[in-house]
Formats: sequence, C-alpha cells, structure tokens
Amino acid sequence: MRQRAEGERRLVRALPVLLIVVGFVFDASTPPDLTAVALFAGAPVVAAPFYSARATAVVAALSVLAVVGLWFLQGIPSLGEGASELFTVLLVGGLALVINRILRRSGEQLASARVIAETAQRAVLPTPAARIGGLHVAARYEAAQADAFIGGDLFAVQETPHGVRLIVGDVRGKGLQAVEAVAVVIGAFREAAEQESSLEAVAQRLERALAREGTRRDRLDAVEGFTTAVLAEIPRGDGTVRLVNRGHPEPLLLYPDGSVDMLVPAEPALPLGMADLGVWPDRSDARPFPAGATLLFYTDGLSEARDGRGVFYDPRARLRGAVFPGPEAVLDALVDDVRRYTGGGANDDMALLAVARPTEGQPDRRRTVRIVK
Repeated sequence: MRQRAEGERRLVRALPVLLIVVGFVFDASTPPDLTAVALFAGAPVVAAPFYSARATAVVAALSVLAVVGLWFLQGIPSLGEGASELFTVLLVGGLALVINRILRRSGEQLASARVIAETAQRAVLPTPAARIGGLHVAARYEAAQADAFIGGDLFAVQETPHGVRLIVGDVRGKGLQAVEAVAVVIGAFREAAEQESSLEAVAQRLERALAREGTRRDRLDAVEGFTTAVLAEIPRGDGTVRLVNRGHPEPLLLYPDGSVDMLVPAEPALPLGMADLGVWPDRSDARPFPAGATLLFYTDGLSEARDGRGVFYDPRARLRGAVFPGPEAVLDALVDDVRRYTGGGANDDMALLAVARPTEGQPDRRRTVRIVK
C-alpha cells in the first residue's frame, strides 16, 4: 500500500512536465487548427499544490516557452489567436502562483497547529517509560484522522508503593473539552494512585474529581458527561493483576503459547461520571498474570473498527495464536493489522497499552511480527 501511494505521488509530481511534453508533441504533429493550449495552461495549475513557488513559476515559464516554440515550428498564428493563447497561458500561470502562495500559507498554519496539538498531547499523555516496576511497557495513540494528535482517549502508568498502577480510558466526545476532561482524569489518577491503598479507592477518587469539575463548571456535560475506564494494579512479585472496570472494553491477557483470555469483570459497573444514575461499590477482580504474559488494554476505537462489510474488528480472535517478543511488537502488529482490516480508514481514535511480565532472564527483544488471519 505504501509503495502504491509513493508511486501515485511520483506520478502527480511528474504530471505537469508530462502535460507540457504531451501538449507540445500533440500540437506539433496535428493541423494548426488543433491546439493544446489547455494542456499548457493546466500544467502550472497541477503543479501549484505540490511544487514550491519557484518550481511552479518554472512550470508556468515552460508552458509559455512551449507556446512560443510552437510558433516557430508551425508559423506565428493570426495576431488575435496567438495573443489569446499566450494570454491564457500567462493568466493561468499567474493564478497558479497565487494558488501556490495560498496553499503554502495554509500549510504553514497547519504545520503550526500540528506542533501545538502534538505538544499538548505529550503534555497530557506523556509516553510511559519502556520499563516500569520490572514490567515491560508500550503505549500508542492512533488518531483516526491524519495529522490529528489529541482527543478523548487516555492512558497512564505509574509505579507506586502498592505496585504498578495504570489506567486506560475514553472520554465521551471530542475537541478541547474532551482534552480538558482527560487532563482532569489523568491528574486525579496520578495523585490517587500514590495515596490510596486500594484500587477501589482510586476509582472513587476519579469519580469525585469528575463530579467536582462538573460542579465547578455548573454542568457535568462540560467535561463530556462520562468516561469509560479500566484501572489495573500489578503488585510486586505475586503474579496477579487486580482490575476495576468502569464500563470500558475488557482487556486481553496474551499468553506466551498464543492463547488469549478476555478479562471480563465479575460485576459490570457504570462509567465514571455517572454516579447520579446509581451508586454501586467498586470491587476489584484479581486475575493471574504469569511471567511471559502480556496485558493488552485498548479503547473502543480498536474494537469498533470495521472492515468494508461493516464487520467489527475482534482483537481477541485476531491475536489468538500469535506470539510476540515484547509489548512493542504487540502494538506494532496490532496497528498494522487494523489498518489492513479497515483499509486504512479507522472511524475513531484508539489508545493502546501493553504491559508484559518478563520471564526470568528474558531479553528485551524487539522485532516485527505480523498477524496473519
């Protein structure tokens, strides 16, 4: 797919010169009443979105030279006809330069917006370290739209006195309000993860933080209403993971033999920020997390990705049977597989977090693994 896209880009960049060459050959080999002035005029217009201002001017100049060169080959046409052709090419060439300038300014503004957005995302969602508390960690944020960097998906990993604690979540909605809600949740999590003795207490702190923010803004919807989230705690040395799931897609546990388990909560719970609809005490589920296994957390941008027939992507089925050398390889293979499955057009952002418990003396190997189905 990448090679095809690269070939298409090369063709588009070569098209202005091809138009001039084809137009010159056509005009030189046909009767004088047939003219290729449309091709000469079109060349700088095609060049404007893809070439620099100088290169676009060169293409416009070549188009003018082609018209004048044909006069010498075929004889100068009538004054009116010749002036009309030359004026058309000059006018369209000038318009192409104006278009190029407008596009360049827009591109500079877009590039600036990209830098700002990427900086904001890194500030709110810094990439976790590759090793935290003896675990191997990899995280990825994949935006549905090209060049979009920020949204409502979130993740955080932190080493605490209680073990490694983490959160993966998804704020309802998009835009700056969703980013503000992400900042509220991440900030509350980092503080509560250090201070609270239980994972259930961490979840309650997040609930109160969202309620407090909603009150400060006079309406809960100002922070996008609710946030689905799964919290995990991996204590040191006991080979287990504790989970509190607040309405979020169930994480997967990938075993070193290629088998995959879905960690479904024993009792379903409402997302964070929906305490007004009912209050149930949080209860964490303890699950085995053996050496060599990898925990995969994700947002619904993954599980709700669709193929051309509208069939949802099933990460459990797609990953079953695949073996990976580390969490980074899991995410690389998963992202590539989703792109192939959807044809490169995901409908929603997705946040991915993989945490592996290494075996004794396991090297931190990284290589590309492809999911084959």
